[in-house]
Amino acid sequence: MPGFILRRLLQSLAVLLLMSLLVFAGVYAIGNPIDILISPEADQAERLRIIAAFGLDLSLPQQYWLFLKNALAGDMGRSFAYATPALGLILERMPATLELAVFAILIAILLGIPLGLLAGLRPDSIAAKSIMAVSILGFSLPTFWVGLMLIMVFAVQLGWLPSSGRGETTLLLGVPVSFLSIDGLKHLLLPALNLALFNIAMVIRLTRSGAQEALLQDYVRFARAKGLRNSRIIGVHVLKNILIPIVTVIALQFGSIIAFAIVTESVFAWPGMGKLIIDSIRVLDRPVIVAYLLLIVSLFILINLVVDVVYSLLDPRVRLSESRG
Repeated sequence: MPGFILRRLLQSLAVLLLMSLLVFAGVYAIGNPIDILISPEADQAERLRIIAAFGLDLSLPQQYWLFLKNALAGDMGRSFAYATPALGLILERMPATLELAVFAILIAILLGIPLGLLAGLRPDSIAAKSIMAVSILGFSLPTFWVGLMLIMVFAVQLGWLPSSGRGETTLLLGVPVSFLSIDGLKHLLLPALNLALFNIAMVIRLTRSGAQEALLQDYVRFARAKGLRNSRIIGVHVLKNILIPIVTVIALQFGSIIAFAIVTESVFAWPGMGKLIIDSIRVLDRPVIVAYLLLIVSLFILINLVVDVVYSLLDPRVRLSESRG
C-alpha cells in the first residue's frame, strides 16, 4: 500500500506539472486583462507601471517560470482584481462549494440507490417504469432551467424556500457552514437539489443495471437456495457487489460537481468558487483562473487515489497495482 501511494503521488506530480503548463499557456495566451483593469483615461506611464506590477511585461516563458517557482513555494500569484493571493481567495470560497457538493452527493445517494434497487428488483412494476422515466428527465433537463423552475415554484409561488444566497452560517472548526442552522439549510436545499438531479438519475441507472446483473449470478441463487431472507440477500450479496462501480461514479461526479457547480452557483447566487471564477473570467483575472483550474486538477487526482484505495477495501481481489487511475 505505501509503495502504491508513493508511485501514484509521483505520477500526480508529473500530471500537475504538465497541466500547469497547458493551463498557464491557454489562459495567458487569451485576451489582455490590461484593457479591462486599467481605466481608458490612464496615461502611458500609468499603464506601463501597472503592466510591470502585474508582471505582464515579461515574455510568456518568463511568466511561466516565475509562476512555477512561486507555486512550488505555495504562492499561486495575486489576483489582479482583488489584489490578494489568488489561492487564498479561492480557499475562502471553497467551504461553500464543498458544502453544496457534499449535500448534492448525499441527496443522490439517499435517493438514487433505493430507487435504483427498486427499479432493478421489480423491473416490470409501474413504480420501476416511473422511476426510469423520471431518470430520463434528470439526464435531459438543463441545470439552469431546472434551477429557475425550482426558484419559481418553491421560492416565488409557494414561498417555502429562499431563492438565493447562503443564509445564516455557523463556524465549525473555524469554517463557516450553513447546515447547522435552519435558515442555512433552507438556503442550501434548492441549489443542492438542483445540482443533485443529474447524479440521482445516474445512480438510479447504475444501481438498477447492477442489481439486475447481480440477481442472475450463482452466488445469489445459492443464497436463495440456502433459504436466506430476501433483505439479507439484497443487503449483503447484491448491494455489496454493485458498490464498486457506484463508488467510482459517485467519487468522480463529486469532483465534477465541484468543478462544474458554476451554473448552479450563478443561478442561486451561491457564494462559492464557481461564482468567483465567473467573475474572474469577466475581468481576465489570470492568477485566479489558473489557481482554480490547477486546484480542480489536484482534486481529481486525489479523488482517483481515494477511489483506488476504496476499491481494495470493497473487493480484496482488486490489486492496487492494477487499479484504474
